Amino acid sequence: MLRLALIAAILAPSAHAGAPRLAGPYEAEVVRVIDGDSFEARVTIWLDQEALTVVRLAGIDTAERSAPCLGARLAANAARAFLAARIEGRRVRLSDIARDKYGGRILARAAGEDGRDLGALLAAYGLARPYDGGRRASWCAR
Repeated sequence: MLRLALIAAILAPSAHAGAPRLAGPYEAEVVRVIDGDSFEARVTIWLDQEALTVVRLAGIDTAERSAPCLGARLAANAARAFLAARIEGRRVRLSDIARDKYGGRILARAAGEDGRDLGALLAAYGLARPYDGGRRASWCAR
C-alpha cells in the first residue's frame, strides 16, 4: 500500500502548476545519466532542431552520491545504476516540462521506451521518494 501511495503522489500534478510549462511529449535521446533523478538528453524541439539539456525527474527525490553517510551513498549509486540500465543511450519521452528552480536544467516527467514513468518506477523499487520541490529530507538515518 505504501508503494501505491508513493506512486500516486509522484504522478499527481506538480505544485508549480502556475509556472510556464510545455505539455509535450518531446522525444529525447539520453546522452548520460548523472544521478538517480537527473540525466542529460538531446531533445528534438522542432524539425531538424535539437537541444542538449539536463533533465531532472519531476515528483521524486533520490539520494545524493555526495551524501555524508554510507547508506545514502549506496542508495544513490543504486538509483543511478537502475536508471542508467534503463535509459542511457536510449530514447525517452518528456512531458509536463517546466524550468527547474535552480536554473540550467528542466524539470519533466519521463517515460522509458516501454512507456513506463521513470519516477514511478524508481519509487516502486524503493529507490526514490515523492518530492514536491520543497526542502528535501535527509537520506541518512538519524
